[in-house]
Amino acid sequence: MIEFKDVCVSYTPEAQVLAEVNFTINNGEFVAFVGSNGAGKSTTMRLMNGLLKPNSGEVLIDGIPTTQLKTSEIAHKVGFLFQNPDRQICCKTVREELEFGFKAQGALDDEARARVDEVIEEFGFNANAEPYLLNRGTRQLLALASIIVMAPQTIILDEPTTGLDYRECCKVMEAIEKLHKSGKTIVMVCHDMEVVADFADRVIVMTYGEMVADGPTFDILRNSEILKRSDLIAPQIISISQELVARNPELAHSSIAQANSLQELTNAIEAFVVDKGGK
Repeated sequence: MIEFKDVCVSYTPEAQVLAEVNFTINNGEFVAFVGSNGAGKSTTMRLMNGLLKPNSGEVLIDGIPTTQLKTSEIAHKVGFLFQNPDRQICCKTVREELEFGFKAQGALDDEARARVDEVIEEFGFNANAEPYLLNRGTRQLLALASIIVMAPQTIILDEPTTGLDYRECCKVMEAIEKLHKSGKTIVMVCHDMEVVADFADRVIVMTYGEMVADGPTFDILRNSEILKRSDLIAPQIISISQELVARNPELAHSSIAQANSLQELTNAIEAFVVDKGGK
């Protein structure tokens, strides 16, 4: 569990980056942080994994303030995937990359090597491949796998799909969804509202260092006032359903108005057409 209690961060006396931020993320949640550039999202992520400490307030990991934990202790509990995998990858082969965390902890034993073998097989990696010769999407998967192999309860993702094409994005998000279904806590900064809508259960919206909304994903993504205030654009399906309602107000209380996926919208339209045809 991760808790923020009245957290404030300032890089200079004149520039406050976070202002009295409060939230709790329980084990097993999938939470997306969204907001415009400079909203404080990345700073929030770095507070969670101990790379930063608050100027005031508390960040707690499983009830313990991060100020009382070593960065290595936090790393056992919280894994961090950087936006650019090249900032994370540092070894000459895929196998060495996956073994790196264990070596750093002095824990590269037979059990750890077996775990590395499992992850190599799970992701279909070539163990002897040179990471920097892999394509962008595979490097991102390798960076994610290097976290997974260490088995932290919480995994923080800073824009995990940035720079990926559609196929690469699907592979990365499928791996993340599998982690979530296995019981891991996923915390993700993401500018792509389509990805947020498809995967997150809860959304926290930040603007200028403050939290402006926190709730179930589609409650947030359907709130035009919140989106406008935060310079966010609703996912396409929500925009389409809202446009249909705007053109035909009688749909306001239909399932079309609440469709959150292409399949839901298709089914709702078909049901509406059948219903109208029977009258």
